[in-house]
Amino acid sequence: MKPFSEACERNRAPILEVLKRAFANSRRVLEIGSGTGQHAAYFAPELPHLIWQASDVAEHLPGIRQWIPDPAPIELDVDREWPRIQADAVFSANTCHIMSWPQVERMFAGIGRLRPEVLALYGPFNYNGRHTSQSNARFDAMLRERDPLSGIRDFEKISALAEAAGLTLAEDNAMPANNRLLVFQK
Repeated sequence: MKPFSEACERNRAPILEVLKRAFANSRRVLEIGSGTGQHAAYFAPELPHLIWQASDVAEHLPGIRQWIPDPAPIELDVDREWPRIQADAVFSANTCHIMSWPQVERMFAGIGRLRPEVLALYGPFNYNGRHTSQSNARFDAMLRERDPLSGIRDFEKISALAEAAGLTLAEDNAMPANNRLLVFQK
């Protein structure tokens, strides 16, 4: 059965509006943590000037292939050596709060080695150590109950990782459901 995420369907149009601007001068995007593949399937035809390269851990690749067979999604596990790829932009949605903090650090280190011009990062973030809404506080508690190493990350710590990777914050976009789309540039 083809994997499906209701959240991807709900958030894709607002994300696309920002990506049209953020990736206007990009040519090849690496999506880290493509999940079901729905974002890639929606964004790629809407941004025809881009080659959209989906990636995820091996177990998710068969499901992603059901959404986007070409270019084939590639295996990328932040805990392992990254595949050789050239990309001038990176997109990642709903990954930082699912990974452990050391994995988030490794993801940003890998992004730093890739040296993209633009990074667009979507998801919930805390600001000044505080949740932005009660729904995010409940979501964070649920994540940490399920996996104590996961949880909503602090915007300031994410920005520091991006800076260490050679990127600075260009945009902090409010999104539906108390999410943000952070755009960092070289």
